[in-house]
Amino acid sequence: MASITKRPDGVWRARYRDEAGREHAKHFPRKVDAQRWLDEVTAAVVTGQYVDPKAGRITWSSWCSSWMDRQAWVAGTVEAATTAVESVPWTGNPIRAVKPSEVQAWVAAEVKRGLAATTIRTRLNYVQMAFRAAVLDKVIASSPAVGVKPPRVRRAEAAMQLLTAKHVRAALGAADPGFRPFVAVCVFAGLRLGEAAGLQLRDVDFLRRTISVARQVQGATAGTTTIEAPKYGSERIVYVPADLTDMLAAHVMSRGIDQPEEHLFRRPTGELYNRGSADAQWRLIRRDARLPDTMKLHTLRHTYASNLIADGCDVVTVQRALGHTQPSITLNVYSHLWPSAEDKTRAAAKSFMTAVLDPPADYLRTSEA
Repeated sequence: MASITKRPDGVWRARYRDEAGREHAKHFPRKVDAQRWLDEVTAAVVTGQYVDPKAGRITWSSWCSSWMDRQAWVAGTVEAATTAVESVPWTGNPIRAVKPSEVQAWVAAEVKRGLAATTIRTRLNYVQMAFRAAVLDKVIASSPAVGVKPPRVRRAEAAMQLLTAKHVRAALGAADPGFRPFVAVCVFAGLRLGEAAGLQLRDVDFLRRTISVARQVQGATAGTTTIEAPKYGSERIVYVPADLTDMLAAHVMSRGIDQPEEHLFRRPTGELYNRGSADAQWRLIRRDARLPDTMKLHTLRHTYASNLIADGCDVVTVQRALGHTQPSITLNVYSHLWPSAEDKTRAAAKSFMTAVLDPPADYLRTSEA
């Protein structure tokens, strides 16, 4: 129901009732403007684009808090999303007041302060998710984050750092004896930091030489540390060399670990390693081993993957070893490490050419006879 009436002061009052029966009104100096406004409202209702004008008054912080409470996310995802939505400059503003230019300016400011392009992309993704959810809930009519351009990410072959055998040898030599096997399972089994921290005695099959990834440690501090299921699709069995299981066996013996549920790696204080404490240990190793500052603990996992590829493993084998949900994820990260079509063509042609131009010695003796 909608109507337009002229007030005694000459102002035109347009009003309508929404689906919930609430009345909305707006005043205009001209009747044509009042009619245009009602036409726009009617069109929005018909097309399903109608949004209660009062809904968008909720602040960005309040909306994001309620939105995240409804998500079935693990602690690590909640932490990442919270960091992202709290990093914007409009946290206390009504969500409907945020403009596309403000979102793009925020991205530009993050770039200027030196934040990694991949980090900015991740944060922008969460911000866009929050706006999309607000659109779906009819809190705002459209998302101001649509079309916002994230910074360019360096190509994987330029950005990815890998450890050489010399680097790994130096890192293991510089590691504290109790943390050395932690480094080893990251670089020789490809475990993520949290997966290595979550390993228990029962996860290592010393006879079959396998490691089962069944849990991960989340959190960056002792107060936020939790044990969670692995990332979706990351539960896996990793086939490892005997030297690694021997190293783990010696570690278990030296630490007196004899219960299946006991964790393999703990700090001297008895706490589990988390993202903060494990990174702190790695920084000490990196310093003592004189490794570049750009080599992070996650570089060990990249190094593991690169060695599988260099040894001829196909993409599915590498995907399963790393715990990626799809081969496309593996290819997106490591495709540059596989031999190119040009390399394969050249190698194949070389093998054939060698066979033609370098005949066996017996062939030459037969020809001379």
